[in-house]
Amino acid sequence: MAGEEQGRERVITVRGLVNRFDTHVVHDNLDIDVYRGEVLGVVGGSGTGKSVLLRTIIALNEAAAGSIDLLGTDMINGSPEDLRAVRQRFGVLFQDGALFSSLTVAQNIQVPLKEFYDLPEDLLDEIVAAKLHMVGLQSDAGAKYPAELSGGMRKRAGLARALALDPEVVFFDEPTAGLDPIGAAAFDQLVRDLQQALGLTVFMVTHDLDSLYAICDRIAVLAEKKVLLAGSMDVMLQDKHPWVMEYFHGPRARAAAITAALDKR
Repeated sequence: MAGEEQGRERVITVRGLVNRFDTHVVHDNLDIDVYRGEVLGVVGGSGTGKSVLLRTIIALNEAAAGSIDLLGTDMINGSPEDLRAVRQRFGVLFQDGALFSSLTVAQNIQVPLKEFYDLPEDLLDEIVAAKLHMVGLQSDAGAKYPAELSGGMRKRAGLARALALDPEVVFFDEPTAGLDPIGAAAFDQLVRDLQQALGLTVFMVTHDLDSLYAICDRIAVLAEKKVLLAGSMDVMLQDKHPWVMEYFHGPRARAAAITAALDKR
């Protein structure tokens, strides 16, 4: 372990992970750590299994081998009771929010609350209002259906649901996909503000270089069926692996770096 990581609390520890679909091996002996209070961006080329890794960590995908510890819970061999308990401690925002189309935004936010608690309706309404405010949505958004919202509003509504149980860890799967640059930048800032205000740990699958520069403390690169490299943006920029160099030194990367430098002025 690199010296800069010594003494930090791991909230996610993955060792020797193998993910396989029939004869196709996606991950082979993959290791990754996520530390409390950081924003980790996970990047990689198409087919490297970024979303598969996320889904495996939260036990939506069954690993072929290896170990996964999430907030002290064995996510591969843990009991149903253990897995249910840890699900109250993390939230997930899938692409486009993954909201239930037949439910209003308010009802969507209430889904995890009703799964784990028996709360009176007036308290549920108060929690929904607080979560909507937290993600920058007006209170009247709660009565709308997902189809009535813009893409950016759906992302925020999905984030409100992910935060419903006041989680310690939040997982994001391509959170800025489909958003225009202004909307993506606003969502990045929202994530960073909430992460700092709430002390969240963030695991974010992304392809968005602007997000990597704007909000990620560390970056993990998936390649060759494992985590090839993990570290700060400076570590990425100094690495000589062909894919890493192409990704972090290409035209889009240069544009993202210029934008980040201007934002810091």
